Amino acid sequence: MASDTARTAEERQREIVQLARATGAVDVTALAARLGVAKETVRRDLRALEDHGLVRRTHGGAYPVESAAFETTLAFRATSHVPEKRRIAAAAAELLGDAETVFVDEGFTPQLIAEALPRDRTLTVVTASLPVAGALAEAEHTTVLLLGGRVRPGTLATVDHWTTKMLAGFVIDLAYVGANGISREHGLTTPDPAVSEVKTQAVRAARRAVFTGAHNKFGAVSFCRFAEVGALETIVTSTLLPAAEAHRYSLLGPQVIRV
Repeated sequence: MASDTARTAEERQREIVQLARATGAVDVTALAARLGVAKETVRRDLRALEDHGLVRRTHGGAYPVESAAFETTLAFRATSHVPEKRRIAAAAAELLGDAETVFVDEGFTPQLIAEALPRDRTLTVVTASLPVAGALAEAEHTTVLLLGGRVRPGTLATVDHWTTKMLAGFVIDLAYVGANGISREHGLTTPDPAVSEVKTQAVRAARRAVFTGAHNKFGAVSFCRFAEVGALETIVTSTLLPAAEAHRYSLLGPQVIRV
């Protein structure tokens, strides 16, 4: 009987993970109805899945953790936390200062930053992201340098040695970087080693590095570390990240802006 119970729990938890990855989040009440179990059983399942690093619990549910085996697509990111990401992008664009050369990372929030950059001054933007390049290609005063390489279908960004070799030849005034997770213990992380190499090189090439990310990125840890928190000049996130937690990150070096 014990093995049957364990097997049932394993099957149930596998279904929860699959559903979370397919939809972006799961709700305790809806899961209990779907699985035909009590809410407390679902909460136990979510605790077990969180212990294994597969989900992160929220009030009333959970969302999937990105890992070497799972990463959300750009299309999905463009549908989640959009108002929050727009506020973050607008605040990040205001940090441009006197920068003339800018790296803009792959991802939806960096794409929003690209769209928010001023169009009335001369800028050179370096990017591995096809959507970022497309957003800026017709800007009259902006020169876009698209890094060559293999295009990843989920993110529409280039990776591999062609990308990093080209990036290694630049000295960039300001890099806007994203991550799948940021934590005080493990720094900035991403699931794919090839993506990690590009981000590592971007931070290395930049005089200033700014991380932008929604509140749910904080405390999350993915597979490949590409920078320490202390390598950042600024972190831009939203007020959904508690002020006390923002202060803990600021103690590691960067200014933390919540919008």
